[in-house]
Amino acid sequence: MRRSLVATAAVAALALTGCTTGGNSGSSPTPTSGVNNAAAVEYMNKVCSAASEFAKIEKTAPKVDPADTSKLKAEMAAYMGQLADAFAKSAEGLKNVGPSPVAGGEEAVNKMAETFTSLGTVFTEAKTKIEQANANDATGGIQAAGEAIAKLSELADPLRDLQGVPELQKATQTAEKCQEMQRLNVTPTS
Repeated sequence: MRRSLVATAAVAALALTGCTTGGNSGSSPTPTSGVNNAAAVEYMNKVCSAASEFAKIEKTAPKVDPADTSKLKAEMAAYMGQLADAFAKSAEGLKNVGPSPVAGGEEAVNKMAETFTSLGTVFTEAKTKIEQANANDATGGIQAAGEAIAKLSELADPLRDLQGVPELQKATQTAEKCQEMQRLNVTPTS
């Protein structure tokens, strides 16, 4: 059970690596309708820079001896804390990107911030449950980590909220920070 949970954490971290596809779901972007493309790209640079905090986190699940339950618990709590902090930083950054040059952009970015905030809360709660669990119980609190990691599916595409704003979605394709965010997602080690 402990080993499979660590493996689950690694798989979830792997899922994080594929979650910054730039928001393009295969449909061709619609042409901009008189919107200053440079302003949209500049705005998306700010959005992707803020959102990239989650992509900078360590993507390798903790490597510990599953027989050492107290160390496993401590390492998983630390890992949950790292995830919580990264999502909180991204949420805060998204709240501060400023006004969008495109109608609907601010609403989409605010929705992204809400998603990051929610995930940060989930990981904070998981960390607390792990820390409060009985160290002699091999699975104590670790289930909370698995449940939190399962919530990462909500972030399968961190820019999905831009789907209703084609001008910004198109801007992600050329915005340097959006491209950097994609490059941050290297394949995790086992």
